[in-house]
Amino acid sequence: MPSIVSNYIYTLVALTAVSALLLYSLNSYTLTLRNTSETDQLRNILNGVAAKANEILTLVTATNSSVTVYLNLPTTIGNQQYWMRIRNDSSCAWAEGSLGQMSEGNAELRVFLSSKTSTSGYFISAHGQALLQGYLNGSTPQLNLASVGG
Repeated sequence: MPSIVSNYIYTLVALTAVSALLLYSLNSYTLTLRNTSETDQLRNILNGVAAKANEILTLVTATNSSVTVYLNLPTTIGNQQYWMRIRNDSSCAWAEGSLGQMSEGNAELRVFLSSKTSTSGYFISAHGQALLQGYLNGSTPQLNLASVGG
């Protein structure tokens, strides 16, 4: 009789362990799917901002004027805040961003702009609307990204 009770206890412990492993695996898989979806949404936002920036740069260069555009961007992706900034070096310009808090070194995603330009500014999602400004600074196109309101 005692061996039958101990077999039931061992079976119960084994089933509990297998159930816990299955739940952990399913939870991990769900988090991976959600993170992939949020990263894709951020990539789409960055592509949209880069497209609008390229449009502004083309217009500014062709007409020698200044352009200001307000961008309607989501305040969060999933339940996370995101940030983006525009930067350049001597060879190219790009828009970069990531989910979570803004950090100096690591940008999760980067989308390159089509023309050489001087850039500055950043946008944090929960701080109002994004403002994209373009103008000529001498003969160099200048592009600025900022937050308005919030």
